[in-house]
Amino acid sequence: MLNRTILMYRNAFSGLNRDVWLLSLVLFINRAGTMVIPFLTIYLTVKKGFTLEEAGFILSLFGAGSVLGSFVGGWLTDRIGHYPVQFWTLILSGFGFISLGYAEHFWEFGIIIFVTSTIGDAFRPANQASVASYSHPDRRTRSFALMRLAVNLGMATGPALGGLLSQTLGYEWLFVMDGVTCMLAALCLRLFLRPKPVVEPVTDLAATKQKPSLPPRSAYRDRLFIAFVALNLVFAIGFMQLFNALPVFLKTVYEFSEFQVGLLITFNGLLIVIMEMPLVAGLENRYSSLGIIAIGNILIALGYTCFTLGLSWIVIPIIFMLFLTMGEMLSLPFASAFALSRSGETNRGQYMGLYSMGFAVALIIAPIFGMYIAGHFGFEVLWGILAIMGTGAGIGFWVLGNMVEAREGREEEEREGEVVSM
Repeated sequence: MLNRTILMYRNAFSGLNRDVWLLSLVLFINRAGTMVIPFLTIYLTVKKGFTLEEAGFILSLFGAGSVLGSFVGGWLTDRIGHYPVQFWTLILSGFGFISLGYAEHFWEFGIIIFVTSTIGDAFRPANQASVASYSHPDRRTRSFALMRLAVNLGMATGPALGGLLSQTLGYEWLFVMDGVTCMLAALCLRLFLRPKPVVEPVTDLAATKQKPSLPPRSAYRDRLFIAFVALNLVFAIGFMQLFNALPVFLKTVYEFSEFQVGLLITFNGLLIVIMEMPLVAGLENRYSSLGIIAIGNILIALGYTCFTLGLSWIVIPIIFMLFLTMGEMLSLPFASAFALSRSGETNRGQYMGLYSMGFAVALIIAPIFGMYIAGHFGFEVLWGILAIMGTGAGIGFWVLGNMVEAREGREEEEREGEVVSM
């Protein structure tokens, strides 16, 4: 049994090249300093005295900046390359997080967080597009999973350390640490990685099933991809309550301390570190990506259902986190790989920018939506709505998967017909 487990982990990590590991190291350093966002709602409401609605509006400005940053980052990636975009956004967002610690008034928070988010989220499409350069085509899903492992290993460190710092040295240290780690990540990128050409072509069977043989076209005219982004938006609105409504809910209803909130988020990260790579390795190239994503959404919906049972047991948040983490592991790496598989050599930044914009729009909607529903109708109503949304998104991904397979089947028949006619 032990040998089988060791072999499973060895196979999960084998075949990934050095550059993917180094890119993951950059992400780990960056995310290890993620201390501001998980505690920002508590900081704004408890420490600064803002209402839930005001805190939600400020976090929505973070989302508005994310939308703009995702668009600009994708546009810049297609024009100057992913490498300089990643480096400069890390450096500048570091200064942004440090300056946020000096904000006092409502609009100061709003303006600084909008600018910081715009710069910081321009990093995301460039980073995701870089996987095409640093990984082998038939290992891209696992490459995304390794990068997510690095992100979550950092997240397993950052929130717990952030909760401890906020209780001992004060909240101002969260902003300093977040900014410094962004700059350290930029330094590691410059020291350890160099720009590389895209690895082409994609020839493995699974990628061929996902990637339609179409001439390059705008991501904004790819209707199936637009539908995918829209469904991902619904998923993200629910998932992002992990950083919006959930910390306040745990603080006020379960009377968790900041350190306990950080530990629960750390539990999420540790589960991903332990389980995601073997899970993705076992599923990669075997099942439909969209079908796997559908199951992930249903699991998250079940997690939110736990909070609607009216139970105050301490084990309920842990059960919720188990469902949410399993759903996250089945959704995010396969979603990133599917988005990349739809793109071509000349429009990767555009596709990954549009994919990132779906999450960015969720950053606008999720805080206002979650805080408004919780403030006016109560947290149980919010969790019930999110459970319904997650179920609907899961069904939508399943239907979309059938549509993608049907279209690719028709295109394959057309190609075979052209070969016969020749």
